[in-house]
Amino acid sequence: MMKRKLRVGVIGGGIGGVALGGALLQQGFDVRVFERAPVFGEVGAGIQVTPNAVKVIRALGLLDRLEKVAFRPQAIVGRNGITGRESFRTPLLEECPRLYGAPFFHVHRADLHQLLASLIPAEAARLGVSCVGVRQDAHSATALFDDGSSFEADVIIGADGVRSNVRAQLFGDEAPRFTGNMCFRTVVPFDEMPDFVSPDSSFWLGPKAHVVTYYVRQGRAVNVVAVVETDNWVEESWNAASSREELLAAFQGWHPNLIRLFERAESVFKWGLFDRDPMATWSQGRIALLGDAAHPMLPFLSQGAAMAIEDGYVLAQSLAAHGDDVTAALRDYEAERLARTARVQLESRERGLTYHLPNAFAQYKRDLVYAFKSYLDPQASGIQANWVYEYSATAFAPTALVAA
Repeated sequence: MMKRKLRVGVIGGGIGGVALGGALLQQGFDVRVFERAPVFGEVGAGIQVTPNAVKVIRALGLLDRLEKVAFRPQAIVGRNGITGRESFRTPLLEECPRLYGAPFFHVHRADLHQLLASLIPAEAARLGVSCVGVRQDAHSATALFDDGSSFEADVIIGADGVRSNVRAQLFGDEAPRFTGNMCFRTVVPFDEMPDFVSPDSSFWLGPKAHVVTYYVRQGRAVNVVAVVETDNWVEESWNAASSREELLAAFQGWHPNLIRLFERAESVFKWGLFDRDPMATWSQGRIALLGDAAHPMLPFLSQGAAMAIEDGYVLAQSLAAHGDDVTAALRDYEAERLARTARVQLESRERGLTYHLPNAFAQYKRDLVYAFKSYLDPQASGIQANWVYEYSATAFAPTALVAA
């Protein structure tokens, strides 16, 4: 049993940081979440909340609220980006609760972040400060901030994203790798669900590009993720305003339903897609990483936020089980999470290649494989993420509990 409240500093108030903060508070820890933005918030884009993440959200007591702001898709559907021909269909609505123990949702990222941030009381958050360094000794870890302040804790967790300052302090400031892909994102509002956007997670696959469309906000908006290969990305502009015209030009000649959707886009953003190779360890002493700071990944399995949410729940359980033994808690956290997140990183990278096959013959062979796998098991075809959805972070048993 813990003799006193462990004090935990969480650097970063994105989805991973607030999920961790909520899970830690649920376990009775003394928690502070530090966020460089002046208010909690998220960018205006959609997110797929797959059953593995929903299990954690349910354990945090937020499932009812999630259902009120989200959309439940019928299926994941693969389509030819030019002809619209269907290549695979993976049923979700009835199958996910039956097979994986939780539903599948589409949600606006800002809505999900707001739900998770509601777990963090005002006194547990400090906004408008940026972490510029960390240090530690045998007994404590300290985060240093740009306003000259500091925070001493039993453990510091860097949940500060792909360009993590905490990661740079621990493991060096190596830049993430540009993948040769850039991504357009937009959310298109509708008064009524249009007949040219199906109620699915639709993967439109084309040569050297693909588009994902799905409803958010209970069907009142459509989220668009459009990825295209490029040789000309300027890394310094990794998150920039784009336009409807630029989006349309990049997908000229694609299916009319997509073009009709793109023509209604008002606010379009673009950024380069970056990732890193899996790490051998995420921690040193009393300081560890979580989410994109530890394992940035491409969005092709829709798992970036889900992995961070899983990380947060597992880490909170491990710290609770091990009491004052932070080293053992971080060891168990890594033992549970390293292999899983590495596989998601690498398979997400591979899916990007599969979605972007450059010629008709390669696409035809891919689609035959999709059709054959769908015949055997629809859940094992298409993006092939059944192994992702089956996992439950809520079933994690730290070694301290197993030994007891």
